[in-house]
Amino acid sequence: QLDLVESGGGLVQAGGSLGLSCLASGRTFKSHDMAWFRQAPGKEREFVGAITWNGYRTHYADSVKGRFTISRDNAKNSIYLQMDSLKPEDTAVYYCAAVRLDRGFPSRVPESYGTWGQGTQVTVSS
Repeated sequence: QLDLVESGGGLVQAGGSLGLSCLASGRTFKSHDMAWFRQAPGKEREFVGAITWNGYRTHYADSVKGRFTISRDNAKNSIYLQMDSLKPEDTAVYYCAAVRLDRGFPSRVPESYGTWGQGTQVTVSS
């Protein structure tokens, strides 16, 4: 069983930076491609970016490409989301998720992910 816990959310001004972490517990973490999603009030959950199990490949939504960076450290059972040049429209609850092992990379739909963290709030003020 895999459990995920996000941390690092908070309030930041537009143009600023924030880093999120996702700590996994469970022996299968290293086998999973991982992703970050976000959900703003009244909106559907949105794909942010994904990283392969070995960290060799990443894939981003167009809305964050060039501003956000995903990385992982399998020795620490963690993935990270570095967010730079933040905009008010980046305000959302951010979730990390582990892909179902029968799905290819990258998968941009929430249904492809079988394990989710509880989320962490990111608020960007204008």
